[in-house]
Amino acid sequence: MYPKDFLWGTAASSTQCEGAAQNSDWFRWEEQGKAPRSTDGNGFAVRFADDFKLYAAHGLREHRLSIEWARIEPEMGRRDNEAIDHYREILASARDIGVNPWVCLHHFTLPGWFSDERAFTDDKARGYYWPRHVAFCAETFGDLVAGWKPINEPFAYAACSYLLGEYPPGLNDPVKFLDAYRGILLAQRDAWRELRGGGAPVATVHNLSPLFPIDDSVPAERNTHNINELMWNVWMRADRDGILAIPGRAAVEVADLREACDIIGFSYYSAHAVDRNSSFQPYPNNQRVGPLGYAPWAEGLAITLRRLHDELPGRPLLIAELGLGTPAHADNDHWRESYLRESLDHVHEAVRDGVDVRGVFFWTGVDNYEWTHGYNAKFGLFTRDREPRSSATAVAEIIRDSRR
Repeated sequence: MYPKDFLWGTAASSTQCEGAAQNSDWFRWEEQGKAPRSTDGNGFAVRFADDFKLYAAHGLREHRLSIEWARIEPEMGRRDNEAIDHYREILASARDIGVNPWVCLHHFTLPGWFSDERAFTDDKARGYYWPRHVAFCAETFGDLVAGWKPINEPFAYAACSYLLGEYPPGLNDPVKFLDAYRGILLAQRDAWRELRGGGAPVATVHNLSPLFPIDDSVPAERNTHNINELMWNVWMRADRDGILAIPGRAAVEVADLREACDIIGFSYYSAHAVDRNSSFQPYPNNQRVGPLGYAPWAEGLAITLRRLHDELPGRPLLIAELGLGTPAHADNDHWRESYLRESLDHVHEAVRDGVDVRGVFFWTGVDNYEWTHGYNAKFGLFTRDREPRSSATAVAEIIRDSRR
């Protein structure tokens, strides 16, 4: 059985469910034609109370949302009181309905003015503007927050923004990528300094995937090793030993990086095969591939949980995102339901074997905007019309059984 206090929830981000803030770097990205228009997301900004009721009715009593920095500080040093009041209304509504809100402060998008200051690649900008923002959010919203997940997927953000050119600022620069990755890990530490001791737990959200060389060639083996260092070992060594060891750079002791969170949270979607060009390919290669180009594989979640348990002994774990994206033009919810059932079987087995898993947050509640894929991928347990899919019913049954 799951522990009685096991967390069952959903997760979403502001840009994806509310649409891009006009003063954000992502809105600029859309304006430049580099991503589909997000418009109003899935309407969460006005439908939040109904969404919380829907989640609560299905046993999903935790919800991660992001407070969009570009909405509450659209210009450097100028706060938008209307936006602040709106976020407080959202958080209060969740609490009143019986849903515990977890808050993320950076989910891929940033105020345009902070991006213009070189964001997390610049130590002065990161060391001043970001902690100031975190402290303001702690003071302004902390009384309504059940938990914090301050930064979403540091490695994915750095790679998509500074190496792959998919997200703003759209660079293909290996040096800037390492600068950004270093900076965002330090920003996680900065957030921990501001948020710890406030009564609400602080979790990470690392994007993790088991990695396998696509063949036994030297390039594939080498590339798999190199990506494993970045995706896994850099932050784990920081958490375990307080050592920041960015590949190609001298390792530096940063003592307060050690255990700079209460819970090790992570997102899981698939494993990856790494080819001779350092590109990801579906793994296993006989699995069905979704619209985002990867093959959802439940066994990979078990591998991820066991690795974290073995390499970070004694650290509590949280599955901060778990889901399956299906094509927008077809009804594939039976695939999602089957995948989630199998994944939760692995979670239950891990808990039974002593792995300290504190909860699961499903990505996502209501279908939303999926970045450069626009609305062409469905991740929701519920449709944009707020209709429960069979996967939502299945999850509700599993949650109900877990509480008996």
